[in-house]
This record gives sequence, C-alpha cells and structure tokens, in this order.
Amino acid sequence: QVQLVESGGGLVQPGGSLRLSCAASGSIFSIYSMSWYRQAPGTQRKLVATIISGRTTNYADSVKGRFTISRDNAKNTVYLQMNSLKPEDTAVYYCRTNGADGVYWGQGTQVTVSS
Repeated sequence: QVQLVESGGGLVQPGGSLRLSCAASGSIFSIYSMSWYRQAPGTQRKLVATIISGRTTNYADSVKGRFTISRDNAKNTVYLQMNSLKPEDTAVYYCRTNGADGVYWGQGTQVTVSS
C-alpha cells in the first residue's frame, strides 16, 4: 500500500504562487506515475498534471505555462508549483499515485485564490 500526505495549500491573492507537496510512503517502489487533480465545489475531479517515471510530464490546458509538476525521488515527494494563480484555480487539490499496487489518493489540500 501507499500512503500520501499533502501540504502547501492556503489562501493566495490572484497572481500569486503556491507550492503543493505530496509525500509518499509505503510501497513506493511500485509507483509508476504521480498526478495532481483538483475539484471545485459542484464539479467533477479533474486532472491537473501528471509526471510519469519521474520524467515525462503532462498538463491540463488550463494550467500550461503556469503550473509545474516535479518529483524528488530521494524524498519520495511530488510537487506542484503554481504560479500566476487565478480565482478559477480555487479547488481542493488531490495527489494520486498509480503503480503495481494500484491507485491511491491523498486527503486533499484546499487552495483558495481570492483578493
């Protein structure tokens, strides 16, 4: 099994930045990809960014050029650097891993972009 602990959410003004972290423990050797999803109130959870095998990255069109996903294998942690934040980025952000042991989700961290 894989355990995920997210941190880094909070309140930020439009145009500001935040960095989310997701620390993995347990059967981390089985992890193939790590992703960030987000869910705004009344909407479905949507993919924000994915990093595969620590190198290949993919982003939702809405965050391209503003968000960067990265992975520190030594710390078993995936990051989401979010710049030029907009009010529409407000959501609960979830970390997700996919690997030989299956799919696991973190508990979520709230990001609120507001003046």
